[in-house]
Amino acid sequence: MSETVAARKSWLGDVLEHPLRWLLIWALLLVLLRLWSSPALELDEAEQMLWSQQLLWGYGAQPPLYTWLQWGVSALLGPGLLALSVLKMGLLASTYAFIWRVAREALPPRMAWWAAASMVWLPVMGWESLRDLTHTVLVCCMVAATWWLVLRQLTQPSRMGYAWLGLVLALGFLSKYSFALFAVALGLALLSGRDTRAMLFGRGWWWLPLTAAGLLLPHLLWLLEHWQLASRGTLKKLHLQPDASLWHGLSSLLVNGLLANLLLWMLLALLVFGRAWWRSAAVSPARSEQALPWLKPLLWRYLACVACLLLGMVIVGNVTQFKERWVHPLLIMVPLLAFLVRPSLELHPRGPWFTRTVLIGFLLFGSIFAARPWLNTKMYRLDEINEPIASLAHQLQRAGYDGRSPIVASDGVLGGMLRSRFPQAPVTVCRPSALTDAPACMLAARQAPWAAQPGSPSVLLVARHVEPDADWWRAIGTSISVQDVHTLQLPYLHAPATQLRYQYLWQQNLDRVD
Repeated sequence: MSETVAARKSWLGDVLEHPLRWLLIWALLLVLLRLWSSPALELDEAEQMLWSQQLLWGYGAQPPLYTWLQWGVSALLGPGLLALSVLKMGLLASTYAFIWRVAREALPPRMAWWAAASMVWLPVMGWESLRDLTHTVLVCCMVAATWWLVLRQLTQPSRMGYAWLGLVLALGFLSKYSFALFAVALGLALLSGRDTRAMLFGRGWWWLPLTAAGLLLPHLLWLLEHWQLASRGTLKKLHLQPDASLWHGLSSLLVNGLLANLLLWMLLALLVFGRAWWRSAAVSPARSEQALPWLKPLLWRYLACVACLLLGMVIVGNVTQFKERWVHPLLIMVPLLAFLVRPSLELHPRGPWFTRTVLIGFLLFGSIFAARPWLNTKMYRLDEINEPIASLAHQLQRAGYDGRSPIVASDGVLGGMLRSRFPQAPVTVCRPSALTDAPACMLAARQAPWAAQPGSPSVLLVARHVEPDADWWRAIGTSISVQDVHTLQLPYLHAPATQLRYQYLWQQNLDRVD
């Protein structure tokens, strides 16, 4: 028994002292679980499969960095679920690693691990990022990397440090436009502190704006040209309503922004440590002086700036709707600040329980992530992850599809899934919700690079949930005979009694579709 206890303590000690190797193992395990759980894609995954077909300076309402990275990983591993999973899980592991590096400079090993790993109990970090997020995952990684570089520049200032900061700030803005809110809050926090203000104006400071501006200029030019396209979706999500009551915005900020992000973490920490959060206790002499005494005030000022900016969005900007994932990147430093405020928790007798709670979080969310397609059937909530995309791909191949000819799909999720199954095929989406644009969409498909090949290429048209059937097909091509369209009824994954209807037409000559 004593040998078992000793082995368990040794394993936990290795996790606390060397978390990076375990983060790598955790990320690889999540990749395998994602590949095993379902071949279908969620909305954001399918979107990336479509966008990463080509490199552009902008992609609709989202900045381009995630898609550029996805393009690169897909070029290395091939377009598909593996490339999607490797990129996302790698970014998640990197976020934990950067926060741990920051925490390790100011806290002992166990508390530094708590500050980073306990982020798993922030719902967006622990669950939503596994389920179906892309740009939010990337911007969290950039926020964490920025904090780490700021810490390095404050402790070991150098000209190259400013260049690295400019690089990461530019990458953050190219990850998600809301990164600008974080950058402003952090800049104000640094500027308002006597111990940190000098960092902004040290020798070689000009490398920061020069590097950031040089990297951002091409996308900013694209953004000016496509401002309506890039801003329309974001402004709509914020629900700007000048006539709405102030209460709507404040309540959404409190409930959806703060409580939805922090309440679960705070309850679990309170459950373990109890009154130690507000009662002072003895601290070991070795830890009576924090390594970075200015870090705690900096974090307090940063959170104060975040609060003022968010309140300003409500009071001045008339924002009435906040979502959990929008505010989450601004709050990932809260666990670190909590442990900086209470260094005595290092000696708390329930410390091992908090370590176990964090590990349980990783196991719990990872297990739900792997079992989600099966759990959906038990809760009668079938969604994209349960779609029979593997069966559909098999049926299309049986019908004669060669796996390389262009595909025209009726919606983005279907199109992304088909590209993950047929990575050599270019995919175009012609949505049935805008029938008047369908002929123009087909014209764009005909003018795509693959249409310049000698001869008349074939094309596969696939639709799902199209009602009435004939309207979409006629809008896609006036010469299509609806009687030639084939229908498939395929059972959902893990729900054989429930079927999903697809329609397809394997058109041997694209010139007939006009």
